[in-house]
Amino acid sequence: MENKNNQEEMQQQSEEKPEQDENRQKESKANNELDESMKSEVIQTEDVEQNEEAAKKILEKYDRESNYRTRIGRWAWVVTFLGVGLTIFHLYSGYFGTLPSQKQGAIHLGTALGLIFLLYPAKKGWQYKQKSVPWYDVVLAFTAMYVTYHKIIFFDSIIQSRISGYSLIDTIISIVAILLLLEATRRTVGLPIVIVASIMIAYAVFGNFVPTQILSHPGFSFDRVTTILWFQESGVFGTPLQISSKFIYLFLFFGVMLIHTRIGQFFNDLAFALTGRFTGGTAKTAVIASALQGMVSGSSVGNTVASGSFTIPMMKRSGFKPEFAAGTEASASTGGQIMPPVMGAAAFIMMEYLGVSYATIMAAAVIPAILYFSGIFIGTHFEAKKLGILGLPKEKLPSIRDQLLRYGYMLLPLIIIIGTVSIGFTPQRAAIYGIITAYLVSLVRKESRMSLKKTIYVLEQGARVALPVIAAVATAGIIAGVVSITGLGAKFAAGIIALSAGKMFLALFFTMIACLILGMGLPTTANYVVTATIAAPALINGFDIPPIAVHMFVFYFGIVADITPPVCLAAYAGAGIARANPFMSGVTAVKLAIAAFIVPYIFVYDPILVLVDAKPIPVIIAFITAILGMLGVSSSMIGYFRTDSLYWERILLFVGGIFLIMPEQITNFVGLAIYLVIWFLQGKREDDGGNTKRKMEAQTT
Repeated sequence: MENKNNQEEMQQQSEEKPEQDENRQKESKANNELDESMKSEVIQTEDVEQNEEAAKKILEKYDRESNYRTRIGRWAWVVTFLGVGLTIFHLYSGYFGTLPSQKQGAIHLGTALGLIFLLYPAKKGWQYKQKSVPWYDVVLAFTAMYVTYHKIIFFDSIIQSRISGYSLIDTIISIVAILLLLEATRRTVGLPIVIVASIMIAYAVFGNFVPTQILSHPGFSFDRVTTILWFQESGVFGTPLQISSKFIYLFLFFGVMLIHTRIGQFFNDLAFALTGRFTGGTAKTAVIASALQGMVSGSSVGNTVASGSFTIPMMKRSGFKPEFAAGTEASASTGGQIMPPVMGAAAFIMMEYLGVSYATIMAAAVIPAILYFSGIFIGTHFEAKKLGILGLPKEKLPSIRDQLLRYGYMLLPLIIIIGTVSIGFTPQRAAIYGIITAYLVSLVRKESRMSLKKTIYVLEQGARVALPVIAAVATAGIIAGVVSITGLGAKFAAGIIALSAGKMFLALFFTMIACLILGMGLPTTANYVVTATIAAPALINGFDIPPIAVHMFVFYFGIVADITPPVCLAAYAGAGIARANPFMSGVTAVKLAIAAFIVPYIFVYDPILVLVDAKPIPVIIAFITAILGMLGVSSSMIGYFRTDSLYWERILLFVGGIFLIMPEQITNFVGLAIYLVIWFLQGKREDDGGNTKRKMEAQTT
C-alpha cells in the first residue's frame, strides 16, 4: 500500500515537473525581457546623454557663438541684471516707442559689449580653465559700456561736434570704442569679419596708395575715419544696428520664448507623424522639422546641431549613409534662414534697404523657400528609393491627430506674428504680440509654465542669444560706413560691369562668387549687409533688375556659403554628429540644396517667383512648373528617377528640370517631354531587367 502511494506521489511530481519547468522558463524569459528592456532604456538614456554631450562639443567647435563661460562666479548676478534689463528695455521701447536712433543704438550695443566681455573669454577653450571672469575682462566690459553710453551722456554736444569738429576726448573714445567692438566681435563671431572690417578701415585711410585706379581714392585721416564711423549714422550706428535695436532683438527673443514652450519638440513630432511612414521617412522628417524650426530660428550651425542630434542617428539607423544624413540635416537647417517669417534676421535689414513693408519681404521669400525645401525633400525621396529604404510602421509613429489636438495651440504665436504683419502692423508690434501670445501659450501646460525664476532665466537668454548678432551687425556697419564715405560701392559696381563686359549672367556669376567667399567668414546678416551695399547696386543700376530680386539673390548666396565646400560649417557640424567625412558631407549638402544655386538666377531673369508684377494665375502656374522642375534637378543630382539613371539621362533630367523652373510655356513643354521620354526608357529598361532576371531564375531552377 505504501509503495503504491509512493508511486502515485512520484507520478504526480513527474506530471507537475514539466509544468513547473515551463513556468520557470516563462518567468525566466519574462525576467530576461524585463532585463533587456531595462538595459535598452539605460542604453537609450546613455545614448541621449552621449548625443547631447557630443552635440555640445560640436557646437563649441564649429559655432564661435557657443564658446561662452559657464563659470563666472559672483559676476553671474551682474550678467543676469544686464541681460534681463536689456530685454526689458527692448520690450518697453518696442511697445511704447523707441528712443532717437543714436540713444537706442547706444543702449543696445553698449550693454551687449559689456555682456560679451563678461561672458566670452579672450581665447577659445579658456572658458574651461577660468573659474571666474578675469579682472582685465571686467575692465574691458565696463570701459566698453562707458565709451558707448558716452553718446547718451553727451548727446547734444556730440551732435554739435558734427559741425564744430570733434574734440581730442571724442577722438580717443571713438578709437577705443572701435577697437573694443572689433575685439568683442572676434570673441563672439570669429576673426574673418574682424579682418574684413580692419582692411576696410585701412582702405579708408590709405586709399591713395591703392594701385588700381578704379578702387583708389584720396584717403582720410585716421581720426576722421574713426569719429565718422563711431559718432555718425554712416558707420557703427548705421542702418544695420538701428534695425537690430528695433526689430531683430525682439524677434530673437520671440524665438527664445518659443523654445521654452516646447515648440521645437512639437515640430519634430509633427514632422515625424507627417512623413515617417513614407519611403525614406526619417530623412523627410529631418527636412520638415528643420523647415518648421527655421521659421523661428536663424543659425545654420545651431539648427544643424539641435535638430541633427535627433535626426542624424535616426537616418543612419534606417539605412542612409553617414555623409547623406549629415548633408541632409545641414542643407535643411541652412534653409531655415530663408524661411519666413524670421529669415535669419536679414529680412528686417532688407526691408529698410528696399523701403518696403516686412509683409512684402515675407511674401517674396515664400516661393523660393518652398522650392529650396522641395528640392531637398525630393532628393531624400530618390536616395531612399535608390537604397530601398522604407518608412517606419504606423504604430511606431506619433498620431497627427493627437499632435494637433494636444499641441496645435503652440502654432498660435506664429499665426499671430504672420497675421499681424499681414494686416499692416509694424514688425515691432507684431513681435510684441507674438511674445505675449507665446507667454500665454506657456501657461497651458504645467511642463512649459514659467515660474518667476524661469521667467528671469528666459529674459536673460534673450540677451545672450542676441549678443553675436549685435556684434556682427555693428561691425558690418563699419564695412558699410567705409563703403559710403569712400564711394567703394560705385567703384565696385563699375568694376563688376567692366569685368562682365556688360553681360548680365557674368555679372550675376561674379556676384555669386563674391557672396560665397564672404559667406565663408562672415555671419549671414553681416554678409548680406556687405553684399547689399557693394554688389547689389551694380546689378540694380547696371542691368535694371528689380531691387527685391537682386537683394534676394545676394541673400541666398550668402546663406549657402554655410554648406559650400571648402568652408561649410553647417556640413562640418552635421558630419561631426554623423561621424562622416566632412568634405563629402558638404558635397552632399550642395547636391541636395541645388535649388539655392539655380532659383536665384531664375527669379532675377523673371521675377515672378518673388512676386514682382505678378498675377495669381501666372504665379500658380510658375510655382507648379518650378516644383516639377525641382523633381528633375534633384533626380539628376541623386542619379535615380524611375530606376538608376545613366549619365546622359541625368544630364537630360537636369536640363529638363531647368526648363520647367523657367517660367516660359515653351521651355515647360520641352521639360515635360524630356521627363516622359526618360520615364518611358527607364520603364522599358526596368521591364527588360525584370524579364532577364526571371529567365535566369527559371534556368537555375
